[in-house]
Amino acid sequence: MAKEKGVIVPLDVPKNMRGEYIKNYLGITKGSGRLMLFAGDQKIEHLNDDFFGKGISEDDANPEHLFRIAGKAKIGAFATQLGLIARYGMDYPRVQYIVKLNSKTGLVQTKQMDPISSGCIDVEQVVEFKKNSGLGIAGVGYTIYLGSEYETDMLREAAQIVYEAHKHGLVTVLWIYPRGKAVKDEKDPHLIAGAAGVGACLGSDFVKVNYPGDAKMLKEAVLAAGRTKVICAGGPSADVKSFLQRLHDQIHIGGAAGNATGRNIHQKSLGEAVRMCNAIYAITVEGRSVKDALHIYGKK
Repeated sequence: MAKEKGVIVPLDVPKNMRGEYIKNYLGITKGSGRLMLFAGDQKIEHLNDDFFGKGISEDDANPEHLFRIAGKAKIGAFATQLGLIARYGMDYPRVQYIVKLNSKTGLVQTKQMDPISSGCIDVEQVVEFKKNSGLGIAGVGYTIYLGSEYETDMLREAAQIVYEAHKHGLVTVLWIYPRGKAVKDEKDPHLIAGAAGVGACLGSDFVKVNYPGDAKMLKEAVLAAGRTKVICAGGPSADVKSFLQRLHDQIHIGGAAGNATGRNIHQKSLGEAVRMCNAIYAITVEGRSVKDALHIYGKK
């Protein structure tokens, strides 16, 4: 690896694309080395369960709500499917995007079949879209269900995606979740650490894992990932103070390099969602305290 402008550039990034990679990496981390990822890929993953119903703002019923938040709030990058970006991106050209390449619904349960999620589009198509749209496509994301009987297919596809993305100067984020009949406990800290290590072996820049529930236990995953940076999934909706404290602990005790948050942001009304993003950004990117973040969230 070569280090330029404070960024470790993987050696699978060609010399003529190092500048592009560094620009994308610094752009989504705001020069901090930490990633505040606003995750908006759940419209396939969870269908409409996360966007309509009791306790969910009416704003969230419209897909554009995600883009309005991303356009107004402080974030590092917004992760969602290319189809949504193609439909709404023209009105939100300043947002940095991570294109999610694969997705699946939760309709087929593990007891029926082990999970598999194949790519909907490929890196070359993302590169073509970036060129034609002029949007800030900074990277790509892909989910692997480790422990599934189909893990080999997903591992191979992920490895190819990382290689191709780096070839074009794009940053990569791998969502890696142990899941399937062979997995007894998806939140086992040792297993989560193993998943983080897989992200490193595949050469990803970031690996998104489930939080094991204890910041000290998260350290094993951070060590296992090495130069691949660990970010934690935001998880189900939680009260704001608890969520921000957990995030602070993940970073300052567990050593995580950021977060990927969806429901805890977009299920709120636009104004509240923007303030929540800004509070998360304050802790993740600016290194602010929980008290500071709560003050930011509370501002009207």
